[in-house]
Amino acid sequence: MSDPLRRGAARTATLVALPVTLLAGLGVHQLLRPAAEPAAVPAAAAPTPSAVPDTPVPMAARPLAGRAAALCRDLLAQLPARARDLPRRTVTAGPAQNAAYGEPPLTLACGTPPAVFPATTQLLRLDGVCWYGRGTPAGSAWTTVDRAVPVTLTVPPPADGAAQRVIDFSAPVVGAVPAVADPPPGCRDLPPPGHPAGSPPAPPA
Repeated sequence: MSDPLRRGAARTATLVALPVTLLAGLGVHQLLRPAAEPAAVPAAAAPTPSAVPDTPVPMAARPLAGRAAALCRDLLAQLPARARDLPRRTVTAGPAQNAAYGEPPLTLACGTPPAVFPATTQLLRLDGVCWYGRGTPAGSAWTTVDRAVPVTLTVPPPADGAAQRVIDFSAPVVGAVPAVADPPPGCRDLPPPGHPAGSPPAPPA
């Protein structure tokens, strides 16, 4: 074969071999390249508790004087900074007799009017304090009926478990507000503290 023919064949072989070599090199490069890291899955955001406003809770200041005012000041000084999961909040009036917790607010008012109820009404003794509970449009209201100064708690819905919220405040009431000598008959008929007669029912509607 003449030299021109040989040179032409060599060029053709080179042109064919070059793309094949390039493709083979690319294939080896893809095989040797480290596998890409899987895309990171963003972590789910942790649930946040309901926000509690930093604004004061609207409450009225009742006129108190003498022993009632002193007992209420003692009670407010003994209240905790939190009631279970509810942080304490400021109130618009009467900080020496009113307190509030959480949102929607659970409120405590010391020096309220005495509860009025029929003699046959079921009362509850919760940790040494006799309470009268009643349903309200805003949840339930509970008033002590065996203390020298009445104390009223308003508990937002749901009604189930409201008595457990009230129990949290029985110890401060016992420590600050003395019991009356002659409690209502419904309180006298209740088991003594430390011997509860079962789980407290929800307050009557």
